[in-house]
Amino acid sequence: MSAAELDAIYLTIALASITTVLLLIVGTPLAWWLSRKRANWPAVVEALVAMPLILPPTVLGFYLLLLLAPDTALGALWQQLTGTQLAFSFSALVIGSVIYSLPFVVQPLQAAFQRVPDDLLKVAATLGARPWDQFRSVVMPLSRRSFITAASLGFAHTVGEFGVVLMIGGNIPGETQVLSIALYDYVESLQFAEAHRLAGGLVVFSLLLLFLLYRRDRRDSWRVQA
Repeated sequence: MSAAELDAIYLTIALASITTVLLLIVGTPLAWWLSRKRANWPAVVEALVAMPLILPPTVLGFYLLLLLAPDTALGALWQQLTGTQLAFSFSALVIGSVIYSLPFVVQPLQAAFQRVPDDLLKVAATLGARPWDQFRSVVMPLSRRSFITAASLGFAHTVGEFGVVLMIGGNIPGETQVLSIALYDYVESLQFAEAHRLAGGLVVFSLLLLFLLYRRDRRDSWRVQA
């Protein structure tokens, strides 16, 4: 395995890990808010969150690239604060990955939160539990499986990103060249043996992750039935 491939693996793992943590930080309160609102207008927020599921990655990547460009307010502010360009950087990959993988975290958590009985929260409130205590002691334990699923899906989806990453990060070795981009490079240069190695590793990783998730779900289901 070459040094470039090791760099791509490291960047991919770092990107997926940072993105997953940020997704849980952002996605958990968003999913909780969406699960508690009974009005129709939060459906607009749900639609915006779900857009990456149906929007072509290149379209999302294109508009993110325009948003992060140096001549925009966000890009100019970033350059003023850090002295570096935001577009075509690792930070841009993190921003794009959080937006692109958001529905894979929000939707499982929202579904889990909606299944929490309101009576349990009312009992906890009657016993003096504050909203945060209710969430920590009632909602989170009941939603543990969904947190694991959401984190796993967010991580795996980030590992497999291509279109958004290519549009906003380009193909800079050691900085933005993640595994999917390195694989594309090999295919484009007709290095199929190296491409097989990377593609096979991604297939094995995806299959193993899904197997572990489904096995955990089956075990938890058996415990509930028992």
